[in-house]
Amino acid sequence: MKFQRDTMTDKLVLPGDEIAVEEEYVASDGTYVRDGKIYASQCGTLILDDNECIAKVVSYNPPNMLQVDDLVYLTIDDCRKTMATATAIACDKTQRVISSSTVATIHVSKISPDYTDNVADEFRKGDLVRGRVISISPSLQITTKDPHCGVIRAQCGNCKTELVPKGKKNLFCPKCRRSQPRKLADDYGDVKI
Repeated sequence: MKFQRDTMTDKLVLPGDEIAVEEEYVASDGTYVRDGKIYASQCGTLILDDNECIAKVVSYNPPNMLQVDDLVYLTIDDCRKTMATATAIACDKTQRVISSSTVATIHVSKISPDYTDNVADEFRKGDLVRGRVISISPSLQITTKDPHCGVIRAQCGNCKTELVPKGKKNLFCPKCRRSQPRKLADDYGDVKI
């Protein structure tokens, strides 16, 4: 079998297709090795990189795996004094469902550029938050320090009325007439997911 030596080929490969041998290339994304031969593990375009000696297959429709610096939308599940737990529900870069772990944590030191003593002063259970991924391993960790990150939608804890912004750091319930502090995104209330 003769293999093309281009950095990128136009060759479509299917799972199980033999694409190279281990003596010439190292198996990378979208491939696996059996008995010294490299096989495609997914449908896609074959890439044989002669400079790095890597064989990989790039999928036409890759899964939506979160990466560091991705903007994600989360719902706050629980708030403790030093950490909030949340579930990632969407990623800004695509409309596909997130295929990696969606359980995230936001440490109190990663919420705001200002000093924050208690997570409950910035988030509440049920808040919809935009955050930036700062770590995916060993666990999904989020920061909301950017001005564009923070709470983008919240409801009153008493009557479930949508809260309206009142100043830079407070939300107000027009029905209960209560104010609540939050770490607000710069576009609170204007976000469509």
